[in-house]
Amino acid sequence: MGKDRVVTHIHSESYLQQYAHKPITHKSLVYTTNRPAEKLNGLWYFTEDPYDTGLRAGWPKDSLTPYWEKDEPWDYGWDEGEQVPVPSCWNMINQRYYYYEGSAWYARRVQYEPLSSDERVVLRIGAANYDAKVFLNGEYLGFHQGGSTPFCIELTGLLRRDNLLQICVNNERFVERIPGRNTDWFNYGGLYRDVELFRLPSSFIKDFAVYLVPDGEYSTIKAHIEIDGSDVENQVRLSIPELDVDETAVLIDGKAQFTIECEPVLWSPENPHLYDVYVSYGKDSIHDRIGFRQIETRGTGIYLNGEKVFLKGICVHEDDPILGKATIEENIRRMFADAKELGCNFVRLAHYPHSELAAVIADEVGILLWEELPVYWTVDFANEETFRDAENQLVELIKRDQNRASVIIWSVGNENADTDDRLHFMGRLVNTARTLDTTRLVAAACIVEKDRLAEYIDVIGVNEYYGWYIPDFGGLVELVETWNPGKPVIISETGAGALAGYHGPKTEMFTEEKMAEVYRRQIEIISDVEYIAGISPWILYDFRAPRRYNRFQRGYNRKGLIAADKRTRKQAFYVLQDFYRGK
Repeated sequence: MGKDRVVTHIHSESYLQQYAHKPITHKSLVYTTNRPAEKLNGLWYFTEDPYDTGLRAGWPKDSLTPYWEKDEPWDYGWDEGEQVPVPSCWNMINQRYYYYEGSAWYARRVQYEPLSSDERVVLRIGAANYDAKVFLNGEYLGFHQGGSTPFCIELTGLLRRDNLLQICVNNERFVERIPGRNTDWFNYGGLYRDVELFRLPSSFIKDFAVYLVPDGEYSTIKAHIEIDGSDVENQVRLSIPELDVDETAVLIDGKAQFTIECEPVLWSPENPHLYDVYVSYGKDSIHDRIGFRQIETRGTGIYLNGEKVFLKGICVHEDDPILGKATIEENIRRMFADAKELGCNFVRLAHYPHSELAAVIADEVGILLWEELPVYWTVDFANEETFRDAENQLVELIKRDQNRASVIIWSVGNENADTDDRLHFMGRLVNTARTLDTTRLVAAACIVEKDRLAEYIDVIGVNEYYGWYIPDFGGLVELVETWNPGKPVIISETGAGALAGYHGPKTEMFTEEKMAEVYRRQIEIISDVEYIAGISPWILYDFRAPRRYNRFQRGYNRKGLIAADKRTRKQAFYVLQDFYRGK
């Protein structure tokens, strides 16, 4: 390494500046739904790095030299750490990583043989919490911020026959990040969604959005397609066989638009009808299963396909006692099955983008979704870099799920104090969501009914815990009797906590009886309020929350209607179920 390098890296506190010049943003995202993928999941080498020595000292380049050829001592070898599965959360791999916050290095060999002379190769990482720096064969390729959205980086021209891929993931909490330093859920770390390679032609379909025009007529479909690469052809083809649609559009400046007159069967929870949609351009083609529906507000009501709908919902975290924040299809399907057993037609995916598979399955089984940006509690609202991070996460989420009929609400945040800086910050996010997507509603979960952000959003989310944090229900009675919001309100959170199996009088905290009584009183007060268009109580399952350590909680938030084992129903589950089934 040399004396000068040692002195430099141990004394420098500006070492991150050398990695700040290659941001990976939504601009590099590629539409990959149903594309053939070469998964890089499996065992990776893993090394924790709490002092960021790897970034300070340049581990990626140093690790290219085999240890038997080194003539100086070394602190890291890419294949000298333990092997861990990807995707996974490091917290769940080994007890010593349970509360670990900092940097960790993932590394593996990647073999590559080109299949054609002009192919392009894109690396896609489904999610890495929170900051990920990517290195290929010792060279720095860029960094991505945001712990729950996907990112892509092109590797064309950089791959050899045998390659070393290294990713430094950091999950530390800072007020400048989205979410900030203080949250009420567990801070999992790692590469916890799929890591994949995609081989693409020299010109390929980069982005694709198709939707029912929200004009109340239900007879016009529009599509927008973006091509990356030289114009090998000047036409793009779109087909929906079941609707007898087979049309072409001229490519202008790399983009094509379609306007199609037809009468699709409308997607709804009662009839989640999906169409096979195909797009082709040159040597590239994509296929997706897409539903067509319209969501809108009129006065204080929410209307799906022209009919007023009451959103019978529940909140859910991406948290599992075995997998942590990682998930599998079986768990997502069980979550929606439990929500349907409860009587739900609606799920709020809190407080960050969940796995993209959740929206795909919701499309299939017929569940309406609220998807949320983790602008949570206190962040640095005056910081322009923080805003750019938040906006990029929002755009990545929208691009990822723009073709999912189940997603009806983009939420720009949760429980923020109503300050001028926050209003400006979140108002800009609302504008971004509306600019990118005219087919969905925009909301936020507020903690007071007079939040100034309510003027900007389509649906007001209200988090209220009368009967729990505020014991007296009088405030809730006064609220519903005197408030006139003029637009739909969703009780985006309410509820109480109970340790499953702990029983006692309904006045005793953390008993199932107390929790059930809170639900009864809430339902009694809010069930017939005209402007309340839905509720999504907190929460379906107990989940890890390392700010809660009394004798009943033990590191968990116990507000789940179902215990953390995801099997044991509490009494309140059946109280809410009775209300939903009769609504």
